[in-house]
Amino acid sequence: MKTKLGYAGLSVILMLVMAGCGEKPGASAANNSQNSPAVVSGAGGNAVDSDVSGNSTAEATAQPTNTNNSAGTDNNATPSEAPAQQMLSKTIDVFFTDSQLMELLQAKAEISYTESDPSSKYMEAFKALQTSENSEHIPLWKKIELKSLKFENGQIEMDIHKPIEAQLGAGGESFAMTALAKTLFQFEEVQSIEVLLDGEKVESLMGHVELEHPMTRDNSGYTQEN
Repeated sequence: MKTKLGYAGLSVILMLVMAGCGEKPGASAANNSQNSPAVVSGAGGNAVDSDVSGNSTAEATAQPTNTNNSAGTDNNATPSEAPAQQMLSKTIDVFFTDSQLMELLQAKAEISYTESDPSSKYMEAFKALQTSENSEHIPLWKKIELKSLKFENGQIEMDIHKPIEAQLGAGGESFAMTALAKTLFQFEEVQSIEVLLDGEKVESLMGHVELEHPMTRDNSGYTQEN
């Protein structure tokens, strides 16, 4: 009887020991899991996973880069257009001759020019001398080519080219020079006119009338028309 009780007691002790040994690994794992701090990566707040060997690996999330350096800039904006030049108009006197070159005829012409370029007014005045809508008014400067014209310090300097077909006789040349003087000197700011032939100062434009350098109101015989 004692022997049976001894076996029974020994069995109970062995079961208790085995039960205790079975709980220790689980408790140890649970404790390790609670005591291990969570590691957070510095970029993007991503958690860091720990492998069995204790080495830490992290996946960094690439952040999108803003390549537009000009904040608030409208890339579709078009450059501002240059302001249009203001055009002015003026009615002036122009002078022609009759079909027989017997007299100088006065007429009216409308010219348009830009305010920013003073020379354009005198260029348009000269062009008005070259054309006429009246068949009875013969332009004396029609076949003369204006190569350049500039206005500075009260003087118009114009460089012309005279082809052979533009040649006139003594009377025609005299009328031509008078027509030019009367047309350009009607502008009060014009004090003198320098006429060059292919860039050169010549004694006479067509060989009949002396050409002054420069022409003025006095030496051109200009008289103000009322």
